Amino acid sequence: MKEYDIIVIGAGEGLGIAFRAQSAGLRVALIDKGKLGGTCLNVGCIPSKILIHTADVITAIRESGKLGIHADITSIDFGAIMQRMRENIDRGRGFIADAVKESEHLEFYNEEARFIGDYMLETAGEKIRSKKIFIASGSRPIVPPVEGLKGVNYLTNENVLSLTRQPESIIILGGGYIAVEYGHFFAAMGARVTILQHNIRLLPNEEPEISDLLMKELGKRMAVHTGVDIVEVARADNRHTVHMKHRATGDIKEFAAESIMIAAGRMSNADLLKVENTGVQTDASNYIRVDDSLLTTREHIWAYGDAIGRQMFTHAGDKEMEIAWHNANNDHKIRMDFDVVPHAVYTHPQVASIGITEERARKDHNILVGRAHYSDVAKGKAMMEENGFAKAIVDKGTRTILGFHIIGPEAAILIQEVVNAVANKMPVESITGPMHIFPALSEIITETFNNLA
Repeated sequence: MKEYDIIVIGAGEGLGIAFRAQSAGLRVALIDKGKLGGTCLNVGCIPSKILIHTADVITAIRESGKLGIHADITSIDFGAIMQRMRENIDRGRGFIADAVKESEHLEFYNEEARFIGDYMLETAGEKIRSKKIFIASGSRPIVPPVEGLKGVNYLTNENVLSLTRQPESIIILGGGYIAVEYGHFFAAMGARVTILQHNIRLLPNEEPEISDLLMKELGKRMAVHTGVDIVEVARADNRHTVHMKHRATGDIKEFAAESIMIAAGRMSNADLLKVENTGVQTDASNYIRVDDSLLTTREHIWAYGDAIGRQMFTHAGDKEMEIAWHNANNDHKIRMDFDVVPHAVYTHPQVASIGITEERARKDHNILVGRAHYSDVAKGKAMMEENGFAKAIVDKGTRTILGFHIIGPEAAILIQEVVNAVANKMPVESITGPMHIFPALSEIITETFNNLA
């Protein structure tokens, strides 16, 4: 039995804890059966955003005619784009591998692991134990129980990155952020894209009017069908066929494409670890239960990141890691405020949000709502951005910001000003009071708050 001061499960978000612990002179076991860097570096935000930036440039060129620019894209080197993305991943993973090797008090187990008792795991044929354990075991794609799906070579956000040749057509099952981001990418590459979404809305957690506009805009470049059930998937003659039933009408349609991609959501890896063997409880969706201090149902075992399923974004995992490490080493505990986690969806048009929706806010607050279009400000007019808009939800009594939602160019950048105010619990006037550069897109933020009613 090997004894450690700290055991960390997960070499993505878990790296932060592992490096902090070994720097403090603690003996650390780091466990991950996958590649160093976790989901974000290897199959998530880093590679996907390299691809999507390319798609953004292509789309901007194709849409530049409205500005009086007439440009043609003569060719797109899909293989080179994919190779550049993979080289970037390899470099990042190499930096992490070097850091792990140079860490004196850290042992890396690149193997599967499972709990076999209280604070005890088995990995690489060894039994290891620690009084403090951090679980950042991540998540994996959900594969829905669709008839025939197991018999086809479907893509996910993981193996899609291995493509060397662009599919001429692709069907994406799902309508969340992975689906609409990769739909944008493949459409920009020139593929014929079809999105089939079970929910009646794309990005169902966003404001309804944002989902509606996104569906309208994506519908200009691809086929989008929502409120549908997938009946069967099959493959014949190098083609995939999908039989879809529209729930509202009962109509059944058949779609065919060269490739099929599953983007139906994520599930926690907690079941692979057998966390119940150490007294850690999971919820009905298999996510690890934690309190706001990130402590699990077992003393001295913390969990964070995708494993808990609260806010499955890298920046949220980074903050959770800091809080878990602090709470494991200090009597004064700090809590994770999940309502101040911002997020962005890098589709086209871009989407970004912070806080809660109007529907949720009305349940507990007397609210004011403000709206503004990009075209309401000078820079938006100069860009000829006619459809993008922002929406603010504010508590009427305290003037604190409950939620802010944007769809349009640079949404992920524009939201940050509001994020800072929400995180610091500042009133609307903390944003509208200071001067904003004219003409700049940031004026849409103040314009939205000026329209509160």
